[in-house]
Amino acid sequence: MNIAILFGGSSFEHEISIVSAITMKKVLKKSNLIYIFVDSNREFYLIDTKTINSKLFSSGEYKKSKQLTLKKGGFFTEGMFGSKKIEFDVALNLVHGRDGEDGKIASLMEFFNISFISPRLEASALSYNKLYTKFLAESLGVKTVAYEHLSKNDERKISMEYPIIIKPVRLGSSIGVSIVRNESELDYALDVAFEFDTDVIIEPFIEGVREYNQAGSYTNVWELSIVEEPQKEEFLDFEKKYMDFSRDSQVLAADISDDLKVKIQESFKKIYDPLFKGSIIRCDFFVVDDEVFLNEINPIPGSMANYLFDDFEGMVHRLSKHLPSEQKITVNYDYIHSIQSAKGKV
Repeated sequence: MNIAILFGGSSFEHEISIVSAITMKKVLKKSNLIYIFVDSNREFYLIDTKTINSKLFSSGEYKKSKQLTLKKGGFFTEGMFGSKKIEFDVALNLVHGRDGEDGKIASLMEFFNISFISPRLEASALSYNKLYTKFLAESLGVKTVAYEHLSKNDERKISMEYPIIIKPVRLGSSIGVSIVRNESELDYALDVAFEFDTDVIIEPFIEGVREYNQAGSYTNVWELSIVEEPQKEEFLDFEKKYMDFSRDSQVLAADISDDLKVKIQESFKKIYDPLFKGSIIRCDFFVVDDEVFLNEINPIPGSMANYLFDDFEGMVHRLSKHLPSEQKITVNYDYIHSIQSAKGKV
C-alpha cells in the first residue's frame, strides 16, 4: 500500500510532527511511504523517503525538494510538460497541533477529494479545543474533572482550591502547562500559558491520580489498543512527551481489573463513535475512586500511538478501506430553471 505521510505545519508542535513522521519509517515497514512536508509558510514539498532526517528541516535543505501543488484529486508536481500527480492510496495526517488537529488539513483533503486518515472537521474542532472537549464529553455522558475557563483579558480570579493545573486551550504536548501550588504562582503561570493561547483551562491538580491511555479506531469492527498506564510523573512535560513521539516498540498493558478496563474502553467508544470515524485517536483518562474521567482527546497522537497496538500497520491498511465519505450532491439547477420558466424565459 502507498501511504502519504503529511507532516509539519504552522504550529508550535511543528518539530514534534517531524519526529513522528520519521518514526513511521520504522513502523510502516510493509508500506511504500511518500513524505509530504508542510512548512511553516504552508507550502507543500515532496521529501525523499530514503534520505529523510531531522537535519533536512532544521537546515532548510528541504526547500531543494520538489514543491507540490494541491489540486482536485491529490498533490501534483508542476513542470515544463504539465502536472504530474503523486500517486498514493491514502494520506495519513501527522500534522500535530494547529493545521493538522484544528480541521484545516481535514477540510483540504475533503475539498480536494483525497482519501485520508484523520479526524474530520467537526471532530477536529471539538478535540482541538479543550473547552469544547469538555462540552462534547458531558453531552455523551463521559465524566470530566471540574474546570474553570479564563480568557487573556479576563480578571485573574479563580474559585478553585490549590494546587491547580493550567493548560492552554488549543495546545498539546504539555506546551505552556504549569502546576500552580499557591496564589503567588498564579500570575506567572498564566503569563506563560497566554504566550501560547488566548484562553486557558484551569483544573484541580490531583496528587497521585491514576492515569490510563486508550487508543483505537473503527475498521468495521472495533480495533482497540492495550490500556497503557504512563510514567508516574506529576505530569509529562514537553521534553518527556517530545521523546515519547519517537516511540516505535510496544509497551506493556496496565495491570488493572477487567472491570476497569471495560469502563475505560466504553468511555473511549462513546467519544469515538461516530464523530471520529476514519481516524486513529488516543484518549487519556483519569481514574479516581474507580470512576473514569476523560482528561483529553489526542486526535493525532504522537507517532499515532503505534506502540499500543499489536498490528498497527495492519490496522492502518484496514482503516484505509473503511473511511467515511461525503454525500455526493448533484446540482441540476431545477430551482433556477423553474424561476426562469415562471418568468417566461428559456
